[in-house]
Amino acid sequence: MSLDELKIAKRRTVGTKQTKKALQNSQLKAVYVAMDAEHKVTKPLVEIINKKGLPICWVETKYKLGKACGIEVGTAIAGVLKEEE
Repeated sequence: MSLDELKIAKRRTVGTKQTKKALQNSQLKAVYVAMDAEHKVTKPLVEIINKKGLPICWVETKYKLGKACGIEVGTAIAGVLKEEE
């Protein structure tokens, strides 16, 4: 799993709120987490991700993750949504 997959994904979540909601609704197929994000923000989500058995791609910085999502600011977490059925 690489950042390129996130960049070309047609459907994705950006940020904690969007990603958490999609995670709770079992809509994600992969998650990207910035290593420099605050652990109090990412830790609860990472625990849920691990319980659901989803792959996690660790990204060096929030800025790099945000850039991969097409935004000019950093983000702690992002996800690739499953294809619509």
